[in-house]
Amino acid sequence: MINKFAVHDERETAVANAAYRLAYVVVSFGVLLSVAYRALVLAQPSWDLLAWVVLGGVAATVYEASAQTLTRRRAGVAIVIAAAAAIVAILLVVLVR
Repeated sequence: MINKFAVHDERETAVANAAYRLAYVVVSFGVLLSVAYRALVLAQPSWDLLAWVVLGGVAATVYEASAQTLTRRRAGVAIVIAAAAAIVAILLVVLVR
């Protein structure tokens, strides 16, 4: 009979989490490259794909906050980066028109 409950040690958990992080980075940057290609080469709006990237980051941050592993410093950095990104986006919209 197969044991349905697999026991994992901390090393296996750390390696699995590192693999998930790498996969998330690859997918996120792949989508960002697709966004850039659609916007610059095909001249198509790409807000739908960009929204998925942002939503992925928000979901990860909310999960960390709910698990109480998000420190004040990291939350502050995330807020500053989000604000800077919003300012850059507004400037790009204004300058492109």
